[in-house]
Formats: sequence, structure tokens, C-alpha cells
Amino acid sequence: MELQDILKEFQGEESEATNNAEWQALFNALCQEAIRIGMELNNQYHSPEEICEIMGRLTGKKIDESFRLFPPFYTDFGKNITIGKDVFINSGCHFQDQGGIFIGDGALIGHNVVLATVNHDLNPAKNRRNHFAPVKIGAHAWIGSNATILSGVTVGDWAVVAAGAVVTRDVPSMTVAGGVPAKVIKVLKDKEEEDGGKEDGLSC
Repeated sequence: MELQDILKEFQGEESEATNNAEWQALFNALCQEAIRIGMELNNQYHSPEEICEIMGRLTGKKIDESFRLFPPFYTDFGKNITIGKDVFINSGCHFQDQGGIFIGDGALIGHNVVLATVNHDLNPAKNRRNHFAPVKIGAHAWIGSNATILSGVTVGDWAVVAAGAVVTRDVPSMTVAGGVPAKVIKVLKDKEEEDGGKEDGLSC
């Protein structure tokens, strides 16, 4: 049993394979590893270089030296997060990454953002079975503070999600989305348009 055997179950509806004792043992071990590494990250000072190294161990992937993160940072699994270059993640973010989290180059993630890739079945007969779908954050997207992005959502390149938004459907590139549930409230003319964002309730 390997990591890839775990990851292939995080696609669509949870299968009976997750009840396999060997599968459960490895999954639980990976979750505990994520908790341990998270505590290492969050409970003492680390230089930017050290943070890149720790995040590399957490995700199982090389993290580019341009990456910046202000702890604390929380995740329940870790090994299904992919981070591009020149990404900034502000403090207090929660990534539920079993279904896959993909963050494009130059993306900005504000304080206390939640990226959730797991949902539960509404049918009582299925006993809240898990459903997995990835969250994809496009290149140079900006996710405002306290936003929540739910499973299966793609935020397009250069899109903006306003502070406090709950995003339940895709956000097109070059738009601003806000509200609960979020909807497009502005279309950006081009990526050179100057706008401080204050009138849209945005916050980094």
C-alpha cells in the first residue's frame, strides 16, 4: 500500500476500499504525520527557508523558494496540496486537502481562508459517505480574508474572491466574486486596471 493508493480513493465518492485495514492504517499514519508537521510549523519561529522545507515535507513535493507563508497553517492530510511559484498564504488558513488543492503561480491567500475538498452525502442511507472534489486556485488569483471555498470549485486566473465569501461554484477568470453564496459582482477590464479593492469589501 502506497500514497498513490490513498490518493486514488479521493476522487468522486468514497469507495469500499477505504474500509480495508491496510488502507486505513496508512491513511491514519499520513494524517498523524500532517498533524505532527503542522505542530512543528506552528509552535516556534522558522525562517522563510525553513518554512519552505517544512511545507515540502508536509506536501511531499518540492516547494519553490519564492513561496511565503505566515503561520499558523492547518491541514488534515497535506499530501494532496500542490503549490506553484511566488504564492503567499497568510496566517490562520485551513486546507482540507484530501480531494486535492492546486494553487497557481502568484496566488494570494488571505487570513483564515478555508479550502474544503470533502463533502458528505445527504442521503441517510449512505451514512454521510464522503464525496471528494478538488479546489483549484488559478494563477494570480486573490482570495480575501475569511473566505470559504467549497469542494469542486475552480477560481480562475486573476480572479478575486471577496473577504468573507462562501464560494460554491466556479469563479471565472478576471472577475470579482463576493457574498454568501458568492456570485460575480464585477468583471475586471484587464490585469493592469488599478483598483484598491476597498469598495468591494476585499481584504488580504
